Formats: sequence, structure tokens, C-alpha cells
Amino acid sequence: MSVLIFLDQSEGHIKKNSFEAASYGAKVAELLGTTADGIVLGNVNDDLAALGAYRLKRIHHFKNPELNNLDAQVFTNVIAEAAERIGATVIIFSNNADGKAIAPRLSVKLKAGLVSGAVALPDISNGFVVKKNVFSGKAFANVSVTTEKKIISLNPNSYKINKGEGIAEVIEPEITVPVSKVKVTAVNKIVGEIPLSEAELVVSGGRGLKGPENWNLVTDLAKVLGAATACSRPVADSDWRPHHEHVGQTGLAIAPNLYFAVGISGAIQHLAGVNRSKVIVVINKDPEAPFFKAADYGIVGDVFEVMPKITEAVKKLKGV
Repeated sequence: MSVLIFLDQSEGHIKKNSFEAASYGAKVAELLGTTADGIVLGNVNDDLAALGAYRLKRIHHFKNPELNNLDAQVFTNVIAEAAERIGATVIIFSNNADGKAIAPRLSVKLKAGLVSGAVALPDISNGFVVKKNVFSGKAFANVSVTTEKKIISLNPNSYKINKGEGIAEVIEPEITVPVSKVKVTAVNKIVGEIPLSEAELVVSGGRGLKGPENWNLVTDLAKVLGAATACSRPVADSDWRPHHEHVGQTGLAIAPNLYFAVGISGAIQHLAGVNRSKVIVVINKDPEAPFFKAADYGIVGDVFEVMPKITEAVKKLKGV
């Protein structure tokens, strides 16, 4: 019996969400009195042995070049075989795009119970119960998993990364990789930006900015904070900002430590994508804006007056 953690990688580097999953999986293994192993698919440039600092005992690295690009069906088959080989009874994913594509397929293949969007460690005092978000983050559910094998996908930024010291044993087993039915013809990469899915600080703008010519109010503060930028759906639909910055129910769901909402009214569809943020700051001139009900801090004022003052205050605080 062991816990197996899928360590997602992109272009040869382990993703930040995977360090969260590793920390979470190592703690699950501790609760169950067993060991934690990691699995990496494709060529990786990082030092995998260093992942022992997250209390992983072994890293199973399948280096086949056919695994460099995600094919959910192929990845499912490889992970399933690896899990059977090492006798893994709990498998951990990050609940990101790759995890959402693989975990349900693996659940069917292994006949394993799946909890997606977990936000806390399992309670093993009476069975195996996992807490997760439901109804777009407006409530929680405690899900009891009774199958022999169990799969958990952890919501990003819901568990603290715990890094210590240690070296993991890296194993490079041979495996027959099924022929992929997916062919990558082009990769359109966004460069020079902090990925929203991994950002801890986010500054987001809405229609209250009145036009794309005023977007510097968002980017100026984001630059000083070292934050990612985001926007509401109307802003993306109006082509003020690219659609990959759209957060909300029909966009990207994020959970940063700090979310600045600038000139966003806070419709329920937008809240569904950001309500897992640790701290929400709202700036809006309408005191009746719905977002204030969800905010930890709110400023009723004109964004064109308030934002430059906040940016200057942050610069002064950081000595920039």
C-alpha cells in the first residue's frame, strides 16, 4: 500500500501545483502510515531526486518522449499500470486542466472512487472522508470514499507547500506506451506573464475602467505587487483584454491569496470563479455593488482616483 502523486510538468519543468499535490500526498501517506511516491511522465530537466524535500520516497520517471505532450487516455493507461506495479491505493492529482482530464478516466479504469476539487486532508477517523467544494465554491461537501482504491484531485492553492530536506530515489522503469491518437500540430504559448492558475496575487479589472486605454491602472499595480492580471467576461468579450485572462464561471476559476477587483460589480458568474481567493479587495464607486458582500476589504470610490494612490502607497512600502 502506498500513495502515488502525479507530478505534472510543462516543457521539462514541474508545475507549482504539483508541489502542492506532493505536500498534500505526503501528509496523506503519513496519516495512513505508508510511503509517498511521485510519478513523472515525459522528459524533465529538473532534478527529480530533489523532490525528496517534499517527503517523497521514490520518483517513478517514465521518460518516453511519447509522453511529452498530454494525451489523457495514454497517460491514464501508464499511471494505471504504475499504480498496479507499486500497489498504490491512493492516487493524488492537482485539480488543474491535466488532472481534470486524467483523474476521471483513471477512476473508471481502476474502479476507484474519485473526489475532485478537494480542499482538505481526508478524515480517516471513521472511514475515508474528503472535504470538497460544491456549487461553484458556495458550499462544501464531505464525501465518503469506500472503494479499495481512491483518487483525490486537490484544488490549486488549497494546501500549503511543505518543503524540507531529503533526497528521493529516482526509478526509470520500462513501459510500453500506447500509440497516441492525439497529434500536436502547433503550440501557441503566452510568454512573459505569470500563469493565472498558479498566481498567488491577482489584480483584475472590469467595465468600470471604461476602456482599454485605462488598463494601465491594473498593470501598474500588478507590476509593483508582482501579480498576474485578470479581467471580467465583458472586458474579454469587448476585446479589451485576451480571453485567457477571463476569470469567472465561464472562464478560469482561481484561488489566489489576494484578489484585487477593480471596477467589477461582482455578478454571481464572476464570483463563482474567484470566491476561493483567500483575501478579496473590491474597489467600486457603487456602494451597492454585489461584490462588496463577498469582499474582505472594500473601497467605495472612483477607481481613477483610488488606484494611483494604492499603487503609490505600495511603491513607498516596498521602497520602489
